[in-house]
Amino acid sequence: MKRIVSALLFIGVFFSTIGLVAAEDIGTEVGQKAPDFKLITSDGETVQLSDFKGKRVLLNFWASWCPPCREEMPDLERFYQDKDAVVLAVNLTNMEMNKKTVNEFIETYGLTFPVLMDEEGQVSRLYRISPIPTTYMIDTKGIIGQRVYGPLNYEQMITEYEKMN
Repeated sequence: MKRIVSALLFIGVFFSTIGLVAAEDIGTEVGQKAPDFKLITSDGETVQLSDFKGKRVLLNFWASWCPPCREEMPDLERFYQDKDAVVLAVNLTNMEMNKKTVNEFIETYGLTFPVLMDEEGQVSRLYRISPIPTTYMIDTKGIIGQRVYGPLNYEQMITEYEKMN
């Protein structure tokens, strides 16, 4: 009986240690696995980052009142259309006046990529977003290949996207 208890204890410690080591690889730094999250889009669909495993993802954090974000949006839409890329644009909804403002922004700029609504700010806190816009390039294995503060133009998006596997 003691052997069984000892064996079970060893197995439990072994697997919990593996879990801790794996958790350390998750983070917001280049080379770390991007933290998974789930949000609702402006269209009411649920989107989870891990749904895109095996695909390159451009993850962008923005707000409608942010001038550099406004500057970046036409290029982001063009990139999405031209490259047929996965673009997840996380709106810092908790920092907006209301959802109507966000929806008007989406309509004004003709955005067709998924706009995820971070209503409580949990994802922006998870990714430690400051300043905005902030963009993460995530490779096919879910690893952060690049983190960019400030707006990207179309050419920069292409360059960074093509660096990823």
